[in-house]
Amino acid sequence: MGISPRASAGAWTRLADEAGPRTEGDDRPVPVLRSEAMLAAMRLVAPGRPLREGLDRILQAGMGALMVIGDGPDVLSLCSGGFLLDAEFTPQRVSELAKMDGAIIVTGDCSRIARANVHLVPDPDIPTSETGTRHRTAERVARQIDVPVITVSERMSVVAIFRGGMKRALEPVARILARSEQALQILERYKHRLDAVSGALSALEIEDLVTVRDVAVVLQRADMVRRIAEEIEQYVIELGDDGRLVLLQLEELMGGVENDRRLVARDYYVESDTYEWDDVLARLSRLDTEDLLDLHEVAKALHLPAGIDFDGALQPRGFRLLLKVPRLPEAVADHVVERFSSLQKIIRASVPELVEVEGVGESRARAIKDGLSRLAETSILERYV
Repeated sequence: MGISPRASAGAWTRLADEAGPRTEGDDRPVPVLRSEAMLAAMRLVAPGRPLREGLDRILQAGMGALMVIGDGPDVLSLCSGGFLLDAEFTPQRVSELAKMDGAIIVTGDCSRIARANVHLVPDPDIPTSETGTRHRTAERVARQIDVPVITVSERMSVVAIFRGGMKRALEPVARILARSEQALQILERYKHRLDAVSGALSALEIEDLVTVRDVAVVLQRADMVRRIAEEIEQYVIELGDDGRLVLLQLEELMGGVENDRRLVARDYYVESDTYEWDDVLARLSRLDTEDLLDLHEVAKALHLPAGIDFDGALQPRGFRLLLKVPRLPEAVADHVVERFSSLQKIIRASVPELVEVEGVGESRARAIKDGLSRLAETSILERYV
């Protein structure tokens, strides 16, 4: 394929690089450590949610606040003083209660205000990097028990969410929208490149000319696209109701990517008692950015024999091209691959041989033959014309 192991390293590194100060006009999307617990907390404070409206009211009034989302026994064990409310949550009520110095305890689903003006007493031996009393308490509580803790800084007018050992500051919607647009543009470029190498792989499969390098390039591109999409998914969560258009664009660009990535893994991984195709994707997802740019590291995920030539030939099982045949169920494709074991044998199989496969009647056998023939013509034309 002639693609360097470090192809497009500059663009990808620009996406993930955390080094150096950000300046006006910097087009790097903000790198975000993915945490499902933190994402769940971000959903609670997304635009359009009552909790976000309450936080906005506190900011507009120039006040500060400390809020714990959760009222279980572990939270109550850290509470001292204050008073019991058990009142329905409304943005107006929570902004009024923020006038008091103590913490506000909200139920886990943010439907009710459980307590107010509470003094929180976390373990003082828990380390914290914060300086203000409110923020130090928030970080210690979030590290001690698994609940989101929210602070509103009166002096800096910043809302921060603490969860476990992580901290996220809420940013203006306009800024997040701008970053999501930049990330979508990068995703579109990478998706275009993925389509190009994926189409080239199809032609090579038809001609039985696939090498380890060709497969590694497709897996590398697909995982890059997946990682950029994950960044955008986090922006969508932060945007809440304002992120619907971003989500529609993301879904359109990602259509079929994850399925194609899965089928490439199924076609080329080397099976063993302890290694299945989904282990390929799991291993790729664990690669850091530097390793993902190295095609040799990507190729290792296929569990190939030690010492195999990077330009050595590989034969696909045939899942990927078979499932491009219209209206062919994946279960039937599985039976066809199990019977013939490789794409080239499937291509050469006669209609009577295909009919013998479980789930393949005569009409479906002819559809497979015709479909693969059309795919062969199209792939080769696109490759050489």
